[in-house]
Amino acid sequence: MRRILAATAASLIAATAVVALAPAAQAAEWLPKTPPLTTPWTSQVSPTNALPDYPRPQLVRADWLNLNGVWEFTGAPNIDSPPVGQTLPEGVLVPYPIESALSGIQRHEDNMYYRRTVTIPSTWDGRRVRLNFGAVTWETRVWVNGTRVGTHTGGFDPFSFDITDALRAGSNEIIVGARSTIDGSTYPIGKQRRDPSGIWYTAASGIWQTVWLEPVLANHITRLDTVPDVPAGVLDLVVQGSAGQQVRAEVLTGGTVVGSATGTTGTHLRVPVPNARLWSPDDPFLYDLRVSMGADVVTGYFGMRSLGKAVVGGVMRPLLNGKFVFQLGTLDQGYWPDGIYTAPTDEALRFDLERQKALGFTMVRKHIKVEPARWYYWADRLGLMVWQDMPALDAVDDVPARAHANFESELTRMVENLKGITSIVQWVPFNEGWGEYDNGRIVDLVRSLDSSRLINHNSGSNCCVSDPEPANGDIIDDHAYQMSSGTRLPTATRVAVLGEYGGLGRRVVGHEWEPGAGFAYGDLYPDETSLTNRYVEITREVGRFVQTRGLSGSVYTEPYDLENEVNGFYTYDRRIMKMTAARVAEVNRRVLAQAAGTEVGRGEAVSLRVTTPGYTNRYLRHQDSLARTDVDNGTDLLRRDATFLARPGLADASCLSFESRNQPGRYLRHVNWRVRLDAPDGTAGFTADATFCARSGQGATALESYNNPGAFVRHYSESVYLARQGGPNPWDTATSFGPDTTWASVIPLWRSTVDLPVDQTRSLRVTTPGFTDRYLRHQAGVARTDVVTAASPALLKSDATFVVRRGLADPSCYSFESRNFPGSYLRHQAYRVRLAAIENTDLYRRDATFCASPGSGSATVRLSSVNELGTNVRHYAEEVWVASNGGAHPYDAPSSYDLDVSWSVAPAWTP
Repeated sequence: MRRILAATAASLIAATAVVALAPAAQAAEWLPKTPPLTTPWTSQVSPTNALPDYPRPQLVRADWLNLNGVWEFTGAPNIDSPPVGQTLPEGVLVPYPIESALSGIQRHEDNMYYRRTVTIPSTWDGRRVRLNFGAVTWETRVWVNGTRVGTHTGGFDPFSFDITDALRAGSNEIIVGARSTIDGSTYPIGKQRRDPSGIWYTAASGIWQTVWLEPVLANHITRLDTVPDVPAGVLDLVVQGSAGQQVRAEVLTGGTVVGSATGTTGTHLRVPVPNARLWSPDDPFLYDLRVSMGADVVTGYFGMRSLGKAVVGGVMRPLLNGKFVFQLGTLDQGYWPDGIYTAPTDEALRFDLERQKALGFTMVRKHIKVEPARWYYWADRLGLMVWQDMPALDAVDDVPARAHANFESELTRMVENLKGITSIVQWVPFNEGWGEYDNGRIVDLVRSLDSSRLINHNSGSNCCVSDPEPANGDIIDDHAYQMSSGTRLPTATRVAVLGEYGGLGRRVVGHEWEPGAGFAYGDLYPDETSLTNRYVEITREVGRFVQTRGLSGSVYTEPYDLENEVNGFYTYDRRIMKMTAARVAEVNRRVLAQAAGTEVGRGEAVSLRVTTPGYTNRYLRHQDSLARTDVDNGTDLLRRDATFLARPGLADASCLSFESRNQPGRYLRHVNWRVRLDAPDGTAGFTADATFCARSGQGATALESYNNPGAFVRHYSESVYLARQGGPNPWDTATSFGPDTTWASVIPLWRSTVDLPVDQTRSLRVTTPGFTDRYLRHQAGVARTDVVTAASPALLKSDATFVVRRGLADPSCYSFESRNFPGSYLRHQAYRVRLAAIENTDLYRRDATFCASPGSGSATVRLSSVNELGTNVRHYAEEVWVASNGGAHPYDAPSSYDLDVSWSVAPAWTP
């Protein structure tokens, strides 16, 4: 059967519309099984419609024959004795792994045989015929008409055999033997397990990607290795294929050739790409590529983009096209309830990426799995950067040497096969130390294969790694699921990322793999609102970390539920969006805006840090009404002077005005080019002078004057001016103008926006109407509220009295020491507030520190936990908790939340 496919990358989208499936040449019966969950595409799968799309978008030929469909199948004790000429008892739908319902088998076999017959089209006469496999787990042996034509090991890479000499006229028998032992194996298996539970999932054995035939000439092309060279304006192309052959390469856009080059196979061709349109998440433009070797013509595609790392705004950052672009991603594990490793249709494969892009993500971490080539095509086409993990070895302690050899062989093939993918920006050889060994040498291996991308030697290296961190990696990657522990800072040579966070859970009845069994990495939330609230809160903290901790990327767990994990935005069947999409997209937009510098924490207290290299320990502050920069010396005065409330712009609410933290009602403004602090005088001139618009600076924010466009807030010497590059004043000098006008908006040096009386005794009174005679007290080590009056016993009064101390974890916040148990402080543990003796641990200090901000009523205060983001001290019934509004627990109930977290700081009941 002849397959015709247009030559452009765009036409790949429509391939299914112009290509028909080859019918199976035998009558094996496929009996689909019922999966625990169906997806919207399950019912679209049939023997005549099993992934009909052209499977190799970067090396397309016009003639091909799709062998997906029903094959005969049987389990076997081994794959040493192929069942030549025998009818096998079952029908399996290729290319769905045998454990999947779509395969029609839905069980595991260690060893198995597939069989079918095929007639080669007469139009292929005179050419060589190749049998291609997208991927088969793990060892594959192939016989054609009883002749063994090839063997392959590896579960994640494509391979091909020339079967021409084994063919005969008419019907030809193809037998595929596959061995897939999974557990305890000495080869990479990722998260596959024969007995799945928890974070381990159903195995995917046998053929799990498209199988097809294609005719080729004796001299033909086998692979196109593309590396864009943006500075030179060329595509660096190596055409792999028959040795020493002349080749011609042409770059096209819209059907027009824009550049060409000739050379030989195996050498570097420098194909001009004039005035290149660069690929990015905002503009995922792809060029078409046509390469010929005599009469052998193939088409493909590529994107022009550059990758790297550099110090930007005083911080080591990853670069895309020479600029810092925050890599906001998800932990995409590539599983399906109906097809396990294999998406039911190409539309389904595209859906996952489209929805993640629609939610505002710019990146996907492909977690310890390698996808079919079309998945990467959609990532390229839709504009999602990709971190590519290497599938892990089985998580055993004593991995034999042959396992290391298998791992490195498959790692090498993964990089070689995928290095032409535009969207891949980072390689991740290891995850959380699983099977990790010789990590420095492995980094060297990957870099020898591809020096153009960053290498993350071990995602989650703060978590579980036993080997020392190598000196040659590019990334510091921490996993902090609830963000409480934060992340490590970048170094002079390494970018800092948050490789996994979140894992927020919600069960949806009727959409569970195993009803009632689903777990999450954190709390289970009862509804859409509470789950979304928590996502928004922890992701806002990601945004704060971009400038505060130099964070350059984050990975949320995960885009969809997966078997017994219920951490997804979507249910596992992709039918229910469990959060409010608009709110997810908005907070994601905010994170990207903070990274781009166009958002500085509107509505929050912020400090503005200098980003000029060598001066990044200095902050903008006011002193004697003038703005200047100073090093944080830890004093209360400087930290307060360097803290501002980011308000909607006085002259334009889409811009910003900065109100002083310690002189409320006074704003930063410019007068005669000098930036200073003044009280509003009621004039339009003042409001305009005190309004600044956030623009993208060099890795952070540039503050442009509202009424003097083109002029930016700049530090010059120790003073702060409004400066215009190339202007007449000394502070307009061009030297370091860009860095000097870029400010990092960071967590404020003074985090409390309400002052409490330090080292004085106070009591905390409930302000909820009807309960205002109750006070926070401790009893038997637990915090609660009780009625306290002048007639109350002395012990009760003493239990309801605390000494206000500077925060144990942050002196701009507060800790509350018991009046009658000196050395014991209020802290939260498992959300419950209790009294506990001080411990010399960071966790205790953070749990015992609360920042003060205005409550819901006059002269009230809310106390926010430093360690459990988005929570405030709340009374619920008679108990006291740290609660989030609309969170997962009963004490998070939104009803009266704002009132219940507001406290009056009252005179102490005991002196």
